[in-house]
Amino acid sequence: MSEIKNASVAPENFDWEAFENEGFAVEDRSQDEALYGQTLSKIAENEVVEGVVTSINKREVVVNIGAKSEGVISAPEFRYNPDLKVGDKVDVLVESVEDRKGQLVISHKKARQLKSWDMVNAAYESGEIVKGYIKTRTKGGMIVDVFGIEAFLPGSQIDIKPIRDYDAFVDTTMEFKIVKINQEFRNVVVSHKALLEAEQELKRAELISRLEKGQILEGVVKNITNYGVFVDLGGVDGLIHITDLSWGRISHPEEVVALDEKIKVVVLDFNEQQKRIALGLKQLTAHPWENLSEDVKVGDTVKGKVVAVADYGAFIEIEPGVEGLVHVSEMSWSPRLHSAQEFLKVGDEVEAVVLTIDREARKMSLGLKQLTANPWESIREKYPVGSTHKATVRNVTNFGVFAELEDGVEGLIHISDLSWNKIKHPSELVAAGDVIDVVILDFDENSHKLSLGHKQLTTNPWDELEAKYPVGTVVEGTVTAVTEKGAVITLEDGTEAAAFVRELTKEDGKQALAGEKLPFVVVELRRSTRTLRVSHVRTYAEAKAAKENAEVEGTKKAIKKVNTSVEKTTLGDISALAALKDKLEKGE
Repeated sequence: MSEIKNASVAPENFDWEAFENEGFAVEDRSQDEALYGQTLSKIAENEVVEGVVTSINKREVVVNIGAKSEGVISAPEFRYNPDLKVGDKVDVLVESVEDRKGQLVISHKKARQLKSWDMVNAAYESGEIVKGYIKTRTKGGMIVDVFGIEAFLPGSQIDIKPIRDYDAFVDTTMEFKIVKINQEFRNVVVSHKALLEAEQELKRAELISRLEKGQILEGVVKNITNYGVFVDLGGVDGLIHITDLSWGRISHPEEVVALDEKIKVVVLDFNEQQKRIALGLKQLTAHPWENLSEDVKVGDTVKGKVVAVADYGAFIEIEPGVEGLVHVSEMSWSPRLHSAQEFLKVGDEVEAVVLTIDREARKMSLGLKQLTANPWESIREKYPVGSTHKATVRNVTNFGVFAELEDGVEGLIHISDLSWNKIKHPSELVAAGDVIDVVILDFDENSHKLSLGHKQLTTNPWDELEAKYPVGTVVEGTVTAVTEKGAVITLEDGTEAAAFVRELTKEDGKQALAGEKLPFVVVELRRSTRTLRVSHVRTYAEAKAAKENAEVEGTKKAIKKVNTSVEKTTLGDISALAALKDKLEKGE
């Protein structure tokens, strides 16, 4: 470069025209521009190059790629990378080396998009952890920007613990692992949970290696289920089963702990291979049986609450964690009680008598009926044989009726002792809830069984029937019902009799029909089967048979007379007598 003239001239006297024409020679300026151009990178449009971040604010990120000017990129293009700082190297696409304003136009988003699919596949193959920006929530999960590609994050893959508020993750940046790629449709599925699980697995292995049974740890209630509570021990979960939450009986873990509550737990067991940790909460306090007063003994009356009911009995909690079983047989003196649900329900406050107690086995049996007098101890004095009482029908069976005289005293009326008449089922006479008169027939005090009768309170109608309708008696009756085998005949006094089909044929040969009133002969009366059988045929069959017998006898006499006459007749009369004999034999 040539020497600058007028360098010592005062500013106000400086000759700018001479400076422009003489200060820099044209050839010198071209040479300087060439040297300056060598310091700049050779950049082509639509090319992806690497640049350095030189400035960052809320709206823009300035990147130097070695061009004449620096490029300005909109800050949202770097949302996926909130840790971006000055000095970081980033890829950009050169859209224009110089726009109308002489500015360099570059894009980081487009550079990512050009390389995105290759980067996604490479990250999937290597298992590399990638950063992604959660753009929005969608059905079943979230949409995540990974390398400029929209990937799907299923709701179940956001975190290890259940997510309550999905919207809280929108507009945030997280690390992910690419777990699935569909090359045909270019679908990408990512997971944040996979990273947490891998990290948790390391923590679990480390924690389990330091665990000891009986060790006391502190944790946070992470999840509550019907069967127990999951506790976070610092990145590793352990389970407190519902039976290890409280010495007392509970229906749900929420009765003892709350979500996110800090609690102390004791290690009950752990499995290094399955990575499972069993925890306990109730074990941090002494068993309630150890604090049970020594004054509680057999025969004492205790108060408690019913905490569980089964068919065979009910469990009563007399102190938190101390329960006794009331067997169904110890609930009532009544033999009718077959299920505990008929007598007690959960939540009932009751008094009971201690029947047995085993402190070592931590077992206790209780009784409720012992608080009332046993009615069977004075049963014979109160209900002597032959005495009559009122009873309530409690149950009707095929073989008889169970009737209750008082609470705890119940007897059976056998079907044969219900009525003097023959019945097919007890329900024909009584129903549950009916109050009927009964007579005491017999006792079995050892088995608490009582035999009752009902028909014995009325006169046996068969005694009267035998006197009123002896066999051979002719009675009037109406055919009231006809079946294939016979018919029911109602006599004048209302007594019902039976007749076989063959006994219903009338004298004219026709069969008797329902509603017809006819004479009948009593042919059978049997007390053991309570059967009265009659016959219509007998009313005319015997008279007809007698008439036929008389006619036969007359014919025999006439023939005998003819034979006698023949012996005294001449030969001339023989032919005439023979003809007469033949007519008599033929009944003419």
